Amino acid sequence: KMSCDEFPLAITYNDVLLRPLQSTVTSRSEISLTTHFSRNIVLNNPMVAANMDTVCEAKMAIEMARNGGIGVLHRFVSMEEQASMVRQVKRAETFIVSKPFCCSPSLTVAQVRKMQEERLDGVCRSFLVTEKQDNERNMSGIGEPLLGIVTMRDLLFSKETDTVAEIMTPRERLLTASPGVSSQQAKELLASRRVEKLPLVNKDFCLKGLITSKDIFLKEQRPYASFDKEGRLLVAAAIGVKEGFLERARALVDAGCDALVVDIAHGHSTLGINATRAIKEAFPSTDVVAGNVATAEGTLALIEAGADAIKVGVGPGSICITRDVTGCGIPQLTAVLECAREADLHGIPIIADGGIRKSGDITKAIAAGASSVMLGSLLSGTDEAPGETIVRGDHKVKVVRGMAGFGASAGKAARESTFLGGEVKPENPFDLVPEGIEALVPAKGPVKGVVRNLVGGLKSGISYCGEDSLEGLRGKKNFVRITAAGRNESSHHDVQLI
Repeated sequence: KMSCDEFPLAITYNDVLLRPLQSTVTSRSEISLTTHFSRNIVLNNPMVAANMDTVCEAKMAIEMARNGGIGVLHRFVSMEEQASMVRQVKRAETFIVSKPFCCSPSLTVAQVRKMQEERLDGVCRSFLVTEKQDNERNMSGIGEPLLGIVTMRDLLFSKETDTVAEIMTPRERLLTASPGVSSQQAKELLASRRVEKLPLVNKDFCLKGLITSKDIFLKEQRPYASFDKEGRLLVAAAIGVKEGFLERARALVDAGCDALVVDIAHGHSTLGINATRAIKEAFPSTDVVAGNVATAEGTLALIEAGADAIKVGVGPGSICITRDVTGCGIPQLTAVLECAREADLHGIPIIADGGIRKSGDITKAIAAGASSVMLGSLLSGTDEAPGETIVRGDHKVKVVRGMAGFGASAGKAARESTFLGGEVKPENPFDLVPEGIEALVPAKGPVKGVVRNLVGGLKSGISYCGEDSLEGLRGKKNFVRITAAGRNESSHHDVQLI
């Protein structure tokens, strides 16, 4: 039997500091933040937007990838809506659009406008015209003879009854290129004719792709963005572990999702382990992130089930009350240290999920062995986070809520009833036991500003630790324990803030 004197001590970020060491870095720009999100996915900074409905939808995922990280799309929407978010991210930036939107020349302007509004999420502003009739699953006319192009300008001044064939720019007047064109060549061609679209065709004038001036410009402006092998922004998406999770996974993979994240509070469970194994067997070429766990045993169980990354954290989030409600959990720094020790034996990255309040906490998480950190409340007040900005007193704020909270759980139950045609009754609200809260956070403006500040602090932390890269810092564990007085001394004190 264990006596109280034998209880192991567990600590969190505020309990430690990292020992400063000699640095050879002369500029923060020299420091590399390249890291692994999962076994096969590399990021240019370690920040991951959490899969919460007040944090990460398409807008947040796009901006996170543009700034070198990645976003995990939450699952508290229908399967079709979540897949649509994936497609929005994948189409936001790319050098070559492999599946450009196409329409038939026989469609009317009214039909094209309706298609834009109802099925294309409002992101499509032009169509390549091919004989292939569009359909909801695949609007690409790849391999079909290119007949022309119709743009927003054409639609703007046309009658509802006009056909695409009547208003389009015909193929004879189009600027085109072969599929092997380089970025520089495409840029020069577009500039020579002052147009924005460059269809790619083969010798038979069959469509093979599309290059846009906007995508070329964005790539030059963001050299550190996170791209897949096809030059599209990276994106991950969360799925559950109960009925229909494989069907949702299939829809997400078909939409282009780079990683599937198993979303369950207690990953070291039969449900979590079996779901991870089933997903990996069904989609062996897609990385699977599993969690959440807080122990070496839980980490090993999910790795053996096929996980390509492990999400670590039980109860450290600012809006999570799991530890209060259940009495279970492990302070986050100890959890990361323990899980990383096991994961490193198998070459699997760790994602430290929760408890990050400042850039210094990111430095500590990386030093403890994490490869990336998942951020929730830090990003929730930004412009790209879902939800409206409201005024409370003299301040602008936004709502953040835990996904195990009462509001999120009740909403999920109601949506599941709707998705299944009302065949499943929502749970009795009195049976819901919330493990999260709803709260207000200050409005913070564009997320790129928040990420830039966190990146700056992390780079400084890496330099203080005597390293010149995130990978060099990872797992160094050069910690010192501090007292409450040391904690107070580490922040501003004995002054009145202006």
